[in-house]
Amino acid sequence: MTTLTPHDLTQFCDEFLSASAFNDYCPNGLQVDADTPITKIITGVTACQALIDEAVRQNAQAIMVHHGYFWKGEPAPLTHMKGKRIRTLFQNNISLIAYHLPLDAHADIGNNAVLARELGLDIVGALYPYEKYPVGNIATTTPIRAKDFALKIATTLGREPLHISTNPERLLTKIGICTGGAQDMIEQAYHMGCQAFISGEASERTTHMARELGVDYFGAGHHATEKGGIRALGEIVAKRFGVDVVFVDIDNPV
Repeated sequence: MTTLTPHDLTQFCDEFLSASAFNDYCPNGLQVDADTPITKIITGVTACQALIDEAVRQNAQAIMVHHGYFWKGEPAPLTHMKGKRIRTLFQNNISLIAYHLPLDAHADIGNNAVLARELGLDIVGALYPYEKYPVGNIATTTPIRAKDFALKIATTLGREPLHISTNPERLLTKIGICTGGAQDMIEQAYHMGCQAFISGEASERTTHMARELGVDYFGAGHHATEKGGIRALGEIVAKRFGVDVVFVDIDNPV
């Protein structure tokens, strides 16, 4: 078996996800290079300490996540919680690879695409039509009552969504979707003619926007809506390189 390096893995993922096309809030790709050959990878939504500790326990040489480090505006010093995370990675020869917007937007294995398939939705376009790689999408469905769609989300994701309802009996056929912290896209969903909008989490203002725009809002969980993309990417990497890839779900109610 050919030795898989952190740089080889990152190059493949960069190209597969078209990472260079995105102006993101964090660096995409290799964030921490332990310069160790990779035979086992742990994937997860967020590079929290619990995920790192599990990677150590499983003797993994790399972690791949959706939420990595070095976000715009965050303090630069590697101290306290951030320092401990980085220190644990280096002390255990574990590389960290992260993809944010590229993993939201990928047409086949992105967070939106996977969630849409799980919910039986067909993506038909972009919330913002000018985007070459849309981070928000428009999907269609056979007519379904709003209250039944809320139940479908709960059954699919294993958590009851926050449903700000205009009418529980309302038939939905056109739904905006953007996983994670995209609650303010509800207004764009309205402008694009959607009757409903799904994202991960809500703000206080989201309630008023949904009611006044007449758009049903479903807050299905930031973590819950963004498990699909990184899991799917891990499966592709495992098949491509023949390495052991394990998805670890660190519980998060948000």
